Amino acid sequence: MPDKKENMTAEMKNTIRLGVVGLGNVAQNNYLSYLSRQENVELFCCSRDPEKAKACAARFGIHACTTLEELAGMHLDAVFILTLEQFHYGTACRLLEFSPKRLFIEKPLVARNGQAEVCEQDFFDALDLLTRAKRAGTEIAMNFNYRFFDQMIRLRRLVEERDLGPLRQSSWLVHYACWSHCLDLLRWFGGEIAEVSSVSGMCCGSDSLRGADLAGAFTMQNGGCGSIVGSAGAAFELPLYRAVLQFERGTVSFSDLDVSLQFDLPGEAYQESFTLGANRSRWDQYAASFEKSLAAYLESVRMKRPAPVGGMEGVRELQLEAALRRSAATGRRVNLGREFPITL
Repeated sequence: MPDKKENMTAEMKNTIRLGVVGLGNVAQNNYLSYLSRQENVELFCCSRDPEKAKACAARFGIHACTTLEELAGMHLDAVFILTLEQFHYGTACRLLEFSPKRLFIEKPLVARNGQAEVCEQDFFDALDLLTRAKRAGTEIAMNFNYRFFDQMIRLRRLVEERDLGPLRQSSWLVHYACWSHCLDLLRWFGGEIAEVSSVSGMCCGSDSLRGADLAGAFTMQNGGCGSIVGSAGAAFELPLYRAVLQFERGTVSFSDLDVSLQFDLPGEAYQESFTLGANRSRWDQYAASFEKSLAAYLESVRMKRPAPVGGMEGVRELQLEAALRRSAATGRRVNLGREFPITL
């Protein structure tokens, strides 16, 4: 039988070393609270505020680094970039100078003016980021954790099991807090977008999340079409998004952080609905989606497999955002592939 020393050696070999840059509420409540509970994980953190880094180190039992250079020198298996989105690009570029193995970046991949005001340059910066990562031999991963909602996993399975066919039409009403996630879900269920035509409205929201309303119509590469409206003006207590998806052989609707899902299928007398139980809230589901997405990512790190959601998904989400913004600014239809080509 292996002795204690051999067991310790095997455990050390299985230990993965992770860095966390940015220590705001989401980083602490949804990342560090989960990562610090995992076995065989050694954590290092870094913040522009050294006192916050020390406080997080004490709270979660992890190591605090004073600079990105110090963090990068810790021979990490992956680094989580959890800063405000305005700092994603600059932080990632600095880390790429040290050729890290993997970078995991919160959504949106790049947003110099914040997630409610993504601009065309964000798309081009995201392309540059992936180019730099390829040169450094670094894998970029995204946290589109809405893909890990129970209802979205169920919907993916039922679309296949019930043979609903391709997505033909869809309509989306979205709060900007969920905007990049919903654009990702649109692509995840419907495939790539071919063209968009959009208009902008009044500027709404709070100091922390404010931007001009945006309403867009789109055509998909599979010939389908739809519409999407984004705004920061709706009260946060209301449903944060509503979506209706018309597949070739069935209609699906869902809403608000994994709260409800409904199927309408031809030839069936009843609708099929899934809703949260009385002892669950949307915030329970929100927290659980982080744990599921992080569990999947840690498994990919341990097994040296590609990340569940790669950086290209973040680029394609920004390609759609950039096209919507250009169309609203110019008053004309925009072809994504022609005006925002992805060349890597």
